[in-house]
Parts: sequence; structure tokens; C-alpha cells
Amino acid sequence: MQGEPPQRRLLAWRDRVGHIIDVLPSLSDLEKPFQASIDRYQIGDLVFTDCRSDLLLLERSQARISTDRVRDFVFHVFLAGAVENVAARGSQRKSAPSSASILALDMNQPVRMQRLPCRVITFFVPAALVQEVFPDPEAIHGRMLHASMPLVPLIIEHVAALSAKIASMGAAEAARAIRAAAELLIAAFGRQAGLSGDTRAAARAAVFAQVRRYIHAHLTESDLSPESVLGALEFPRPTVYRLFQHEGGLGAYIRNLRLRRAADELIRYPHVTVIEIAYGLGFKSASDFTRAFRRAYDMAPQDFRALASKRIQSRQRV
Repeated sequence: MQGEPPQRRLLAWRDRVGHIIDVLPSLSDLEKPFQASIDRYQIGDLVFTDCRSDLLLLERSQARISTDRVRDFVFHVFLAGAVENVAARGSQRKSAPSSASILALDMNQPVRMQRLPCRVITFFVPAALVQEVFPDPEAIHGRMLHASMPLVPLIIEHVAALSAKIASMGAAEAARAIRAAAELLIAAFGRQAGLSGDTRAAARAAVFAQVRRYIHAHLTESDLSPESVLGALEFPRPTVYRLFQHEGGLGAYIRNLRLRRAADELIRYPHVTVIEIAYGLGFKSASDFTRAFRRAYDMAPQDFRALASKRIQSRQRV
């Protein structure tokens, strides 16, 4: 990228990382000088990157998710700079800039965020490793840890040391070190979520998993609601609501899950009408579905289907 003229560097960076996430530059951004670099290490099913970059607006949309194969879980550890205005699962999560913070993402879910000028270490981790702590790995999406929280200073110090040494490590030593760092990150998020550490945490994790399984099994039923879930499973309301608080609530979890399934079906079944998909996933009317879909993805279902189809055709021509 350094060989590019200043006006082309941001576009060159967009092309370089475009297989993972979209860079959204404004016209004024394109007129400014831009600097970025990245080192990447892959050992087995784990990937470790060390990136320095100027300010970036990044997005991984549902249309992109539906047309690529990137499904890892990602942990961003900021050694300098930070991330803010993280929008995940249709809700806005704003984080104040700090000297270092950690962000967890499920690459199978949409996200939009502004990354300040930073140095960020990123771990790409398979779902099986996350699932050892999170019964529902998707629940980690959009979670953040700040430098003042327990374990975070230790993690940052460990990751900074790993970054300094990894180029000189052998493959086996690097694999152990990357896995240990990933496990430490997952443990910190599990502690934050109350899903690890003692018998009560194990019980909460079991309740969470059972509620999630019930919702997935009954997702297409129009009468599925928080009340029907509580009535069927007979768990204490406060317990269940606390477990899904990070999702925006139990009702939001059901709605967002339906919308993600709808987005997938709009692409997988191009000859099925939008209204058939809406009714098939428990929405009570086409207008309710369209409003909810537009709020989640900033476009109507028909436009989403057209955009995804265009992406697929573009990939097939390459």
C-alpha cells in the first residue's frame, strides 16, 4: 500500500481487507492521506493479526454475510486507540474512547463501527472454542470490555507481549500462545456475562441454552413471544430477562433471530415471495415485517434481495 499515491491508499486498503469487512470512506476521507499496515499469522484454525491504521468506518452487512464464508468469532484488542459507535444486532452500543478496550464480534452477524486511529491485535477464533464458555456463541457479538474492568489489563499486557514475540516463535509455540490468549479473552467475556466461574453461573448457562433451543425450535410460530417462552419453560421471569438483557431483551432476541433467518431465506430462495417468507417466520403482516427489516438493515427486503443477488453475480464473474 505504501507504493500507492496518497489519494489511492484508503481505496487500496479497502481492497486489501474487503474479503472480511467493508471500509466505508467518505469523499473527504479519500482526499486525505491515509496510513495502515497489517501483519497476519495463521496456525491451524487460529488467525492472529497486528494492524495499525488511521480512522476507519467499517461495516459487515447482512448482505455480505449471506454471500461469503467468513464465520469465525473475532476479538479485537486495542493496544492504542479504541472503537466507538458500535452498532450490533440492530442496537447502537456507544463506547467512550479509551486507551485500550476489547471488542468481541460474531462474523455471522452484522456490525457497523468507527475505529479511531489505533493499533489493534485481532484474534480469529472458531466457534467451538467460544462455545466452551458461551452455550450460545452468538451471544458474545458486540460485547465490549474496557481497560478498567477485571482481567483486561492482564489481557492487554499478555497480547502486547505476544505481538512482540510471535515473529520469532516456532509454529507449535505460537499456536499455544495464540490459543492461550484466545481462551483468556473468552474467559473474560464469560465472566462479564456471568456464564462462567461457579455453580450458579453454570446453572444460568444451562437456562440460557434451554431458552435459546426452545426459541429456535418454535421460531416459525406466529404466537412465539416472551410470554409463551416463559409459560412453556416455567423459568423465573427475572432470571430469563437478565440473561437476555445484553440482547436488548427476550423480545428483541426473538425478533432479531427471525430477521436474520429472513435475510438468509431472501437470498437462498429467490423465487419465494417476501410475504411468504414473512408469514413463514411468524410475522403477522407484510408491513410489520418490512418495517422491522428496514429498521434492522436500513433497506426494504426487496432491496436487500436485489443487493445480495448483485453481490453473488459479481463474485461469479470474478
